[in-house]
Amino acid sequence: MKQFLAFVRKEFLHILRDRRTLAILLGMPVALVLLFGYVVTNEFKDASIVVLDNAHDELSGEFRRHLEASGHFLVKADLRSYDEIEAQFKSGNAKLAVIIPLRFEDDFYDKKLTQVQLIADGSEPNYATTLLNYASQMIQRFQQLHSGAGQQPYRVNVETRMVYNASLRSAYTFVPGVIALILLLISAMMTSLTIAREKENGTMDLLLVSPLPPMLIIVGKVVPYAILSFLSAIMVLVLGYYIFKVPVLGSLPLLLGVCLLYLLVSLALGVLISTKAETQQAAMMGSLFSLMMPTMLLSGFIFPISSMPIPLQFISRIIPATYFIEVLKGVMLKGVGLRFIGLPVAVLCGMAVLLLALALANFKIRKK
Repeated sequence: MKQFLAFVRKEFLHILRDRRTLAILLGMPVALVLLFGYVVTNEFKDASIVVLDNAHDELSGEFRRHLEASGHFLVKADLRSYDEIEAQFKSGNAKLAVIIPLRFEDDFYDKKLTQVQLIADGSEPNYATTLLNYASQMIQRFQQLHSGAGQQPYRVNVETRMVYNASLRSAYTFVPGVIALILLLISAMMTSLTIAREKENGTMDLLLVSPLPPMLIIVGKVVPYAILSFLSAIMVLVLGYYIFKVPVLGSLPLLLGVCLLYLLVSLALGVLISTKAETQQAAMMGSLFSLMMPTMLLSGFIFPISSMPIPLQFISRIIPATYFIEVLKGVMLKGVGLRFIGLPVAVLCGMAVLLLALALANFKIRKK
């Protein structure tokens, strides 16, 4: 028993002396509780919607204000024609469109059937379903508020329609997210591990005294993982298309080009992590907790970013997968071109340049 207690004491001392392990043991539970407490929720607020008011009467204006009064919806634009709805969805400016018919006020008070149409962006099926349910409940509440005693409150018929994902297939959401995770894990994690392994085994010094410059050493290390990652992404696209019927409505060369750009960002992240990690364990932990978890929880892969608290929304904007998933959904499900995804592509380009510069700078500094 004395030997056992001594061994336990030694393990405690080892953990307390390893600040990285201690931070993971103490920090991870706190981080998970906070993230899941704020992110995993069925509620939402300030969801972006657009309104096409064909009536322009007093009751339609009151109905529009009723939608915003709950705090769940935020009207981003008042449309002038039905054709503008698709452009709003493709640009990501709105997730729900509300169409108010002609003679809305007259038909309502004449007890005629009044039909309000709701059109949702089905590229995020769970979020779209929630939006439709909330909007339908608010419309029913609006009818009850404006119906007299003893009258039937249901004089407005709600017609709903999904675009981009009419059957609400969950594969439309997880296939783009899985591509982002695969490229990130294989590229960033495996790259950081292979370079950290060289340093841990002491063979990095042998490589550095070889005729190859440090730049070529890095490229030679990451090229195999880049090829494997790209082939894995193509495999996921093929499986998604033939098994789960996930379409690729946009340009396939554009889609593959963006995958290569995101792959470059992931490789740069892996090299940057490896310059800071002395061991494979440190590299794996750094890749796992600084890349995989934020990608799953804060990139919009599982939970909508607009429903998160403002600080977490800011954090999500520095995660490369946030922009990559947005581009994938736009090209695959909406068929958009470079004009609609120019901003996220530009952000990924900037991230690639910045991360490569930091990785190369850290690599050179460490070897002086």
